[in-house]
Amino acid sequence: MGLGFYFYFLVLFLFLLKSSLVFGLQVDKAATYSRQHNHLSLLIIKNGQVIHEEYSAGNGPFIRHRIFSGTKGFWGIIAMKAIEEKFLSLHEPVFLTIKEWKETTDPRKKITVYDLLHFIDGIEPAFYLHNDGFVDRNFHALFLKPIRAPGSIFTYGPSHLQIFCELLNRKLNSAGLTACEYMEKKLLLPLEIHNVEFKRDGHGNPLLAAGFRLTPREWSKLGELILHKGWFKGKKIISWEYLKECFQGSPINPLYGIGFWVNSLAPYGREIDVEQELSKPWYNENWKNGSLCNDAPADLIESIGSANQRMFIIPSMDLIVVRQSHGGGFSDRVFLKLLLGRKGLTATSEE
Repeated sequence: MGLGFYFYFLVLFLFLLKSSLVFGLQVDKAATYSRQHNHLSLLIIKNGQVIHEEYSAGNGPFIRHRIFSGTKGFWGIIAMKAIEEKFLSLHEPVFLTIKEWKETTDPRKKITVYDLLHFIDGIEPAFYLHNDGFVDRNFHALFLKPIRAPGSIFTYGPSHLQIFCELLNRKLNSAGLTACEYMEKKLLLPLEIHNVEFKRDGHGNPLLAAGFRLTPREWSKLGELILHKGWFKGKKIISWEYLKECFQGSPINPLYGIGFWVNSLAPYGREIDVEQELSKPWYNENWKNGSLCNDAPADLIESIGSANQRMFIIPSMDLIVVRQSHGGGFSDRVFLKLLLGRKGLTATSEE
C-alpha cells in the first residue's frame, strides 16, 4: 500500500477524532427524535460552528416562526439592561412608578420589580391578554387583582410582563423612549435582528409574553450573547453582572429565572416537564425542588415556547440548540439525553 492510502487513513482518523473531541454529541439520534416529533427546524451550534441544520418540507433558513414564550427571554434581558442603565432597580416597589397602586390598603403595594419579573407577585395570570384586539393591554393588566400575597406563589402568564411594560414605558419616558424602541436600540439591533413583530395593541404596547417571530439563526443570536456573557461579535451589549440575574431561580420556583428556565438543581432535582406542568391550573402546579433534566449539566438554560419551541444553551459545553415545531409530544429530557449520549435511549424512546 502506498503513501496515498496512509495519508487518506490519517486524514479520516483525524476527522473522526476531531468530531469526537469537538462535537461529542449524538446529533443523528437527537435529530431523528426531533424530526419524529414534528419539528420545523433544528439548529445545533457547537464551539461557535454550525454542526447541524435542517428544516422540514416547506421551511427554510429565512422563514420566521412564532417562538411564543421564547419572547420572554428577550424582555428579561432588556429588563436587566434597564437596571444596568439605572432606569430602575430590581427590588424597588412597583407602586413608586405605578401610582394606581399607591393606596395604603392596596395589597399590590408590596410588589417589587423582582416579584413581577419572576412571576411571584401574586397577580392572576390573565391569559386573555394574549388575544388580539386590545386597545390597551397595559391598562387592563394594571387593574388585575392579587390572588395570593406577593412572594407566596408562582403564576405563569402574561399579566406580570404587561404590568412591567407599563412600568418600563414610564421609566423610559425621561429618555424619550418607549419599551419597543428601547428593545430595538439596546438588544435587537446590536444582535443584528431587524423588523421584529411586537404584536402591539391599539396604543402601541407590545405583547411581552409571546409576540416575536424569528428564524432559528436569529433566535440563536440570543444564545450566543448568553454564552459570551453579554458580548456579541466583540461588542458588549450588557454586563454579565446584570445578565446572569436572568438565570437565577426564585425561592418559590427554582426552575424559573427572568425569562428563562434553569437546571441549577441538577443532578439531584425532581425532573419536571415544564409544558405539562403549565397545562395544570396554577394552584395545582408544583415547582418545588424542580430540575429540567438531571442528565444535563446544571448550567443548562432553556428558552421555552408553546408547541415545543426551544432554545437550549449549555455554557459549559459551548452549545446552542434551537428547535422550532408545531407540537407533537416532544420531551426535552429525551432529546437532551439522546443528544448528550446518555445510555439506555434510542430515537424512538418515550418517557
